[in-house]
Amino acid sequence: MSDLRPPQPPTGPSMGVGSGAAFSSSSSLRSIPTLARPSETGNTVNVMEKVEKAKRAARPQPKVDLQNLPDLLTISEVSSLLRVSPLTIKRWGKRGKLPAIRINSRGDRRYKKQAVLWMLGMTE
Repeated sequence: MSDLRPPQPPTGPSMGVGSGAAFSSSSSLRSIPTLARPSETGNTVNVMEKVEKAKRAARPQPKVDLQNLPDLLTISEVSSLLRVSPLTIKRWGKRGKLPAIRINSRGDRRYKKQAVLWMLGMTE
C-alpha cells in the first residue's frame, strides 16, 4: 500500500537556489494537467473532443426547406443548403461569386434566393 502515496520531491543540499532542482524533479511534471487522461476502462478520453461535441449539440442547425425558401437567406441558411462553411459563403461574397446584401447597422449579410438557387443549379 505504500506505492499509492505521491512521490516526494528530493531533499538535501542539492536544493539550493541556483541548482535548478525544482525543474529536474519528475513530480513537478505530474502536476501539469493534460487534455487526455485514461478512463476507468483503460481507454483514452479526449476532453477537447467532448467539449467540441457538446458545442455542436448545443448549436441548433437551421432547417431550410427548398419549397418554402424566404426571399432573403442568412449565412447559416445558405451554408446549410450548399453544405459549405459559413466562412466559405463570406469569401464567395467578397469575390463576387455569391453577392450579399448588407442590412442594419451591424452589416449582417443576406443572400437572394435566386442567387442561392443558381448556385445549386436550380433556377426559378
